[in-house]
Amino acid sequence: MSPEPASSPPAAGGAPGTAPAPPARSGRDLRLDLFRGLALWFIFLNHIPNNVVNWITNRNFGFSDATEIFVFISGYTAAMVYGREIDRSGTLVTSARILRRAWQLYIAFIFLFVIYLAEISYVVGSFSNPLYAEEMGALQFLSEPDVALVQALLLKFRPANMDVLPLYIVLLAGFPPVLWMLKRWPDATLAVSFAAYALALNLGFNLAGYPDDRMWFFNPFCWQFLFVFGGWCGLGGSDRLGGLIQNRFVVAAAVAYLAVSLAVVVSWWWRPLEGLVPEAIGALIYPISKTDLSPLRLLHFLALAVVVVKLVPVDARWLRWPLLRPMILCGQNSLEVFCFGVFLSFAAHFVLNEIDSSLAMQFIMSVAGISLMVALSVLLSWYARVEREMAARKYG
Repeated sequence: MSPEPASSPPAAGGAPGTAPAPPARSGRDLRLDLFRGLALWFIFLNHIPNNVVNWITNRNFGFSDATEIFVFISGYTAAMVYGREIDRSGTLVTSARILRRAWQLYIAFIFLFVIYLAEISYVVGSFSNPLYAEEMGALQFLSEPDVALVQALLLKFRPANMDVLPLYIVLLAGFPPVLWMLKRWPDATLAVSFAAYALALNLGFNLAGYPDDRMWFFNPFCWQFLFVFGGWCGLGGSDRLGGLIQNRFVVAAAVAYLAVSLAVVVSWWWRPLEGLVPEAIGALIYPISKTDLSPLRLLHFLALAVVVVKLVPVDARWLRWPLLRPMILCGQNSLEVFCFGVFLSFAAHFVLNEIDSSLAMQFIMSVAGISLMVALSVLLSWYARVEREMAARKYG
């Protein structure tokens, strides 16, 4: 769900109060598209309950999951794209472009909401199974459709699997002043963002949802830090962290943390490791909240990022392997692919519940869903290329 196709990271930025970072280098950092596409595939698989294939996703092997990857890369690409736009067109025009993109995301959310609820309502009515409405968080819509629709327009009512999009809408809508500050005082802006994260984490700040006893599943006051950190990296921070990432001690500490996280998470579902975490330690670390982006989740993502950047250089030749092209294309068309994946995940859930829940069918549904997501991304990329070629012939 990035604003535009991503490019390579910009050159290193200056210290707080110095001149803005120079424009990004030419070329494309395929790692951003690759891992955003991978996150989309993982999100789709994780949205299918009782599916053995989702055991390959990273949520089963560490504290963080695909959401952290998605939010960080969204902040990174937004800062790169609109950071260059500020240099060319100024703050006012760039802010208008950001808000226009946020509005487009809002329209996409409303469209997704209507079609998704229609899909759920059709299944509930056709198969006389109201459990689907409760399971997918659509019970309020079926009982009070007028109230639920208004609450959806306010981004307070969201059926299951739709929480990421409202989070991104809010983060992007509030991004213009953040970007302006990142361009001028990057480190100070990051510090303020972290302070807001810490306050929300400790004081329980969150946005109200619907019904009234619910809050936002992804607390934007907490998740904004990962988005801003991505923006900070996209405007030169990643280059400034280069020496730290190459430090052997930092890499060793990151690997050690990932190993500990792996052991803890595996102990939740593998009986031989049951009781691995002492009760005293468990009282300190649990719950590892996804809603509030628990520090343990944040640290896990940062450790994972250190290891990935260390192992996957920006110029790695294998990034251009044809085998990885489908994943990269999905990452380049993230908004449409995410929305399509929400529909497909519920359809797969329905098939596994009502028709066939065998292991073979779980694999078929998973592969078919990802294949359809890839097909959509290929179609969108082809159409965008045709439009560019037509524009070039018209104005060239």
